[in-house]
Amino acid sequence: MSIVLIAAAQAVPLSVPDPILVTAARVPVESNDSGVSSTVIDEERIESRGEDQVVNYLRTTPGTAISVSGGRGTQAQLRIRGAEANHTLLFIDGISFNAPTTGNEPRFEDILAGGLGRIEIVRGPQSALWGSEAIGGVIALDSPDPLGGTRVSGYGEYGSRDSLRGVLSGTFGDDRHGLTLTASRSESDGIDILGGGTGERDGYTNRTVGLVGKIRPAPNGEIGVAARYIDAEIAFDGSDPVTFLRADTADTTDAETFGIRGWATLGVDPAMPWSIHAEAQYLDSSNRNFLNAAPRNRTSGDRFRISGQVERRLSFGGTRHNLIAAIEQEDENFQARDQEFGGATDQDRSRNRTAYIGEWRAEWADILTTDITVRHDDFSDFADATTFRALASAELSPGLSVFASYGEGIAQPTFFDLFGFFPGSFVGNPALRPERSAGYEIGGQWRGENVALSVTYFRSELENEIVSVFDSTTFLSSVANATGESGRQGIEVAIGATPLPGLRIDANYTYLDADDQQVAGGAELREVRRPRHSANISFDYRSGPLTIGGAIAYVGDRRDTDFDLFPSQTVTLDDYFLASARIGYEVTEGVEVFARGENLFDEEYQDVVGYATPGMAVYGGVRLRFGG
Repeated sequence: MSIVLIAAAQAVPLSVPDPILVTAARVPVESNDSGVSSTVIDEERIESRGEDQVVNYLRTTPGTAISVSGGRGTQAQLRIRGAEANHTLLFIDGISFNAPTTGNEPRFEDILAGGLGRIEIVRGPQSALWGSEAIGGVIALDSPDPLGGTRVSGYGEYGSRDSLRGVLSGTFGDDRHGLTLTASRSESDGIDILGGGTGERDGYTNRTVGLVGKIRPAPNGEIGVAARYIDAEIAFDGSDPVTFLRADTADTTDAETFGIRGWATLGVDPAMPWSIHAEAQYLDSSNRNFLNAAPRNRTSGDRFRISGQVERRLSFGGTRHNLIAAIEQEDENFQARDQEFGGATDQDRSRNRTAYIGEWRAEWADILTTDITVRHDDFSDFADATTFRALASAELSPGLSVFASYGEGIAQPTFFDLFGFFPGSFVGNPALRPERSAGYEIGGQWRGENVALSVTYFRSELENEIVSVFDSTTFLSSVANATGESGRQGIEVAIGATPLPGLRIDANYTYLDADDQQVAGGAELREVRRPRHSANISFDYRSGPLTIGGAIAYVGDRRDTDFDLFPSQTVTLDDYFLASARIGYEVTEGVEVFARGENLFDEEYQDVVGYATPGMAVYGGVRLRFGG
């Protein structure tokens, strides 16, 4: 399990209470007792590093591989422990942001870090808890808690490639009422992502606003609402319409996503015997694609989910138990329209599911924690799925603990998988089954006064993978469930330390062996875009008016497929180091000037074959802070 160090202005013992995880169970739990691998990046680390996009923080966590198809704003895919890009479930303030319009894959390229108060990553299959797409793991991004007093902050920066960024965040309230508001804008002229030096720059603009509000009308009750709106405009280089090869094109995408969630809880106090929670959430997303400013096609979709949960808390004989029962109902709608093919790809689809979840979590005499969860998803348009999770965590001695867990994950077919895209070319397969993974992990961690160490071994098998197929008789393309099993296994090592007052350092290393087998008994090939070796160091330091933060990520060589060659060929992408740093100085109370840099080693690297990435960049700005 990754070690999470508590933020503090002075060095503190690592025996302080662990951070609370919100996605490791159906109820919040302490990370040390969660029984699963996790990482939490707190607000102090986020502010000290000052990165613009969330993917830059995720890149430096154990077990993650990031593939960016060019500059800022272009497609950024995340793979956890060798899983596929659509095998990560993303929550933002509790709202599920896996959109139907993107094939159930989170659009990490559109997620800004400005105004966030917390990033949580739970690794390993978690579908028994949270349903489809939670094969590789779950990521939760949260705004600052509105029940924490009043504070306002804002900053602006300008830098390389005419990049401009502004963030405004405010939290207003007390311990009974509170509201957090955030607004961010980020834009850049970008780079020529084909890297030839003769094409135009592919720019990017992102506007994001969010809010979280909470009211506690009684000491044991809570009513809340959260909402987030993202509008991103991205220019990119696509493919030549005749040769289908990579080309310097004038493609642009306008992606809009809006999510809102409301909830009510009775039994907030964990000492109460009962807790009842009800919530509803809605997500609406759209993608509009253009070529030379002329509309090409668009997709839109929405999801409405309502859920209820009852928790019974029991204590007897020195043991504590949480018995949880939950139900979810979800409806999704999807629409595709095109202009370039005269409406040939137009379609309107809908589907729904109902899920039933049961969880039993127990603490045995403060030594052993166990958790058993089972979930059944009743899908309307393909085979139902039942998933299971079991874990145990034991404290062998003060500071030394071990854990083991087994989990199952599923990923549902996309609307295009089920219903096709282009008549006479790509047809759907309504007989598809959800992709399914089963895996386990075994690990241990030791915590000293100022040093912590963890080691984890993990292994999983993916079956029913949805792969492309081609019928040489009809010349039709489609998809099918693979008959083979793809294996992923590896080791994660993490160390955290507070060697000096105000200084926190986290380092990790991951070895990953990920193989793909599409046909039972066939060859196992190394998965693309997943490095065997990766390592990261991140740090933050505070001393009086001085704040320094930074990170270095090492990404080992990876394989990719070059489809511009005929026949397509496997190529090797070189390893690289990616370094970033920020230094800020408070010139007077509440006013900080800062400078930061990205890709400080000016590495020329590729995450995706054929697409360049930005070289070194520097930025400068001012931050204002009032209250808190």
